[in-house]
Formats: sequence, structure tokens, C-alpha cells
Amino acid sequence: MSDVPIPAENPPASARDEAPQYVLPLVVRLERDTPPARTDALETSARAVLTLLGDERALGDGEWAEAVRNWEDARIRKVVRRARGAEWRRAGTLPGITVTGRTAEVRVFPPIPLDGWPKDLAKLQVSGTELDDPEPPSETDRTAPVLWLNPDLVMSAGKTMAQTGHAAQLAWWALPGAARTAWRAAGHPLSVRTATPAEWTRLTHSGLPVVRDAGFTEIAPNSCTVVADHPALR
Repeated sequence: MSDVPIPAENPPASARDEAPQYVLPLVVRLERDTPPARTDALETSARAVLTLLGDERALGDGEWAEAVRNWEDARIRKVVRRARGAEWRRAGTLPGITVTGRTAEVRVFPPIPLDGWPKDLAKLQVSGTELDDPEPPSETDRTAPVLWLNPDLVMSAGKTMAQTGHAAQLAWWALPGAARTAWRAAGHPLSVRTATPAEWTRLTHSGLPVVRDAGFTEIAPNSCTVVADHPALR
């Protein structure tokens, strides 16, 4: 399998804004009686983004490659919607990839124009997706990749899923080829945890990839939301 290409450099903000705008859709399965655990949904969303980026259809001359390039040339937007029952089954008939966690199922789709949502996705709800952890997350394995959340921000589960997906993508781009290949071969293991205030200060000054949100929803523009801590980047 070919390695995922990494942009040589990010284009200026003005160029990204002037380019046609695309969005990466993600849909989380949210059945009324069996909702996923919040942390598992955040981790599964991140792995879904990584799975799409490494898929043959997103690379080279693959059928999704042009859409992925167009998306990466503009603002890197991700939108998480929720579905259950027949909505989830209809979403599963559209081209995409379903990634399963311990309790969560997330389907990621190739990027689409900002105003070009398929009708079966456009009608799904996006705002107010809330989830809980029935039990505290397990102890963090710091020898594996960790996506650290800002302890001072409050975001919905859907918003946070988009942020962890973006953090995973930044880590993917920053990794050398051998590390990307190894991560992909292992199934993209990672964890999502909330940093302590002291850890957050250290992490944001560590040189590790940091997500700075554009501020379209829920939080102020340029807020630092997640730091991607991969062992190969330390």
C-alpha cells in the first residue's frame, strides 16, 4: 500500500479560504438504548479519519483521491452527525468506511463540497450530540499515541469527535513514512484523554501537533483543542 502523501507546506489562510470548500462527513451510530461511551466514540472517530486517509481509494489515482486533495487544499473541515435505526442503515449504503470501537461505530465518508451533502446525510442531526463515559477511562498508555484534550474547554461530543479526528490527521502528516506504515499496520491504536492544566501547558509548548479550531461552532476562533502526542514525534 502506498504511503499517504504529506503536504509540503500549508497554503496561506487566504488561499485556503479562496479554494472550493469541502467537508469530511462522519456519522456516529447513536441508538437510543445503547449509546456509545464518550471516550470510545472520540477514539473511534480519530481512527476513522486515519483509516480513510490510508485507504487505497484516497491515494494516487483512487476514486476518492481528487476529493481528498480538494479538501486538503481548503479548510480542513470535519462535521460529525448522528444516526440510528433506518438512518444508520441508509448511511451505510453510501460509499464510506465503518470503523468499530468497543462500543462505538463511526462511518467516515470521502470529502464532499460544503453545500453538496447527500440527502441521506444532510437530514441527520449535527448539533447537541452528547455522550457520557459510564466508567472512568482506563489508565493512559503513554507508550502509545495519545490525543490530549484541553481541560479548559467544554465541547459537545460531536464537536470533540471532529477535533480528535483532526488531531490524528495532524499527527499522521507529521510522522515519517516508516512510522505511518507501522501505525497503519497496527490498526491505528490511540487513546483520548483530558490533560491536567499543568500537562496542557507543557504539551502546547512541546512542539507536538496542536489543533487550533477555526471557531465556526461552539468555541472561540483559534482555540487550542487537542495535542497529538505520538511516540515517534517526541
